[in-house]
Amino acid sequence: MKSLSLNQLYKACVLKDLPFKTTRQLEPLAEIVGQNRAQAAVRFALAMPHGGYNVYAVGRNGLGKRTMMLRYLEHHVDTENQSHDWCYVANFEEPRIPRVLQLPAGKGTELKQDMEKLMGRLMKMIPQTFDSDSFLERAEQLKNGYAKKQEDELEKVAAQARRKKVSLNITTPGGYRLVAMNGEEPHTAESFQALTEAQRDKFENDINKLEKKLRQALRKLADWEQEYAESQQALNEETLESISGHQIDELIEKYRDMPEVVSYFEEVRKDLSESLEIFLEDNEEQAAIAYASLDKKMPRRYLVNVLVHQKTDEVPVVVEDNPTYHNLFGYVESVTFKGSVFTDFSLIRPGSIHRANGGYLLMDAIKVLEQPFVWDGLKRALRSKSIQINSLERELTLSGTISLEPEAIPLDVKIVLFGDRETWMLLQEYDPEFAELFRVTADFENEMMRTDESQLLYAKFIASLVNEKKLLHCSNKAVARVIEHSSRMAEHQDRLSLHAADIANLLRESDYWARQAGAKLIQNSHVDQALESAQYRSSRIRDQFYDSIRDGTTLVSTTGTCVGQVNALSVLSTGGFEFGLSNRITATCYYGDGGVMDIERDVKLGGNIHSKG
Repeated sequence: MKSLSLNQLYKACVLKDLPFKTTRQLEPLAEIVGQNRAQAAVRFALAMPHGGYNVYAVGRNGLGKRTMMLRYLEHHVDTENQSHDWCYVANFEEPRIPRVLQLPAGKGTELKQDMEKLMGRLMKMIPQTFDSDSFLERAEQLKNGYAKKQEDELEKVAAQARRKKVSLNITTPGGYRLVAMNGEEPHTAESFQALTEAQRDKFENDINKLEKKLRQALRKLADWEQEYAESQQALNEETLESISGHQIDELIEKYRDMPEVVSYFEEVRKDLSESLEIFLEDNEEQAAIAYASLDKKMPRRYLVNVLVHQKTDEVPVVVEDNPTYHNLFGYVESVTFKGSVFTDFSLIRPGSIHRANGGYLLMDAIKVLEQPFVWDGLKRALRSKSIQINSLERELTLSGTISLEPEAIPLDVKIVLFGDRETWMLLQEYDPEFAELFRVTADFENEMMRTDESQLLYAKFIASLVNEKKLLHCSNKAVARVIEHSSRMAEHQDRLSLHAADIANLLRESDYWARQAGAKLIQNSHVDQALESAQYRSSRIRDQFYDSIRDGTTLVSTTGTCVGQVNALSVLSTGGFEFGLSNRITATCYYGDGGVMDIERDVKLGGNIHSKG
């Protein structure tokens, strides 16, 4: 055994291998250094148009998995996919199933504003028009015409009755009675009985015939009443069309390239005439609900609920840090009005999967698995390629109240999960659907080889961190010191650690000490000071152990010889800080009982199979 030289113990970084003076002269890297394998996997998965090619990024925390994904997506824009706005509107035929509208990016808010302007104008113009003299005059003429026909028809029957000495009397609204007359007065029971039998039979026959004619007249009245209602409805529709028709036509022309929106406007046109009373009555309930739900005061059935609004055509990239069921899949809000709970399509709220639709959704695998029902819901959405908004209460079957069932939204999204290897192996083992839905594994490296080329690449990586974190630039000596520390983190002279979080923390602390000293660059002395400061903050337990050796509490002999006793070195780790500690190992020897001993069996490291003879 021979001692190692200083060069063998520590591999210093040669400055001539770093052809720059400061990191200001280096071009920052657009991607994470040393992760070629993971980048190839991500590139393949995101370019694959078929379903199931979602990504599970494997690696311990701090390797820059999320940073690499965000940088890759930022510099590799998908020009084939287009982002869309998604809106929910009323389904006038089936109110419990709101309709969904897909629009180009930015058009959702525009549609909402157009509908608000239209309803704002109609809320003013409809009451004014239906209270105007011209409309009231036409409605009165229509009503008088019906009343005149009604009176004329009843007068015919009444005239025939009078000729037969029978009176036609109105008993209740819509009810009529034929009464035999005794001169100017109706017959009483006594006077009617005083008549001869022939006279009584004549009255009865006359009344029976008149009743038949009266029934015929009443049938005519019912038909005319229906005609009057239809005529009044036609007048309302004609008047309403004169107010709203041209405005709706303008909107149809504006959105003529969107068939679903045009169909919705036609349904609005039809529903306006059927829901005219909404505009003619001062509905305090609508105003109260609008106030409670933070909406504008306008007929709620004509609201446009912009679920997802994309400001640009760029493909959305969404990072969900808290993937609860509601945060991911959306939910339906409710408001309380007069002690009862109310909801409608305008209270549907989106989840992150809605905002990422057509793009990419990044989440932490552990957080997804920790939340109840989220993992099953995510798999269900990926399998069906649609997003269905279901309340968590219905998933738990805790509530049987009437709720909404919004139309499902087509789903086209790439999911990227970040997690460790243990979680990945558990999912592979116990969830058969995982391998079908996450077919691509991006395996992130912990280390990279240390060569002259990789050192220069690492220097560019340091420059990118400096620019991203807005730190002071580093001198070449400071970069060399960071590279040497990276090799120490990798515990290998010819390796460099790819733990980007630790390197970023070291640069931040070096920047702090440089600014404290009033320097304009981070020098190697500042890096050393940052390392020493971090070591001092974490070394209390180590110092206590060392003090116990100094004061003789822990016995360690470093001179002389002793039979059955050696010194050994153990490495202890306390919260990320590692240090060496000397230990005394002693052995006691004595005569045995003459038998054969299996040490592995006695210390329970071997069983029957391993212990023979």
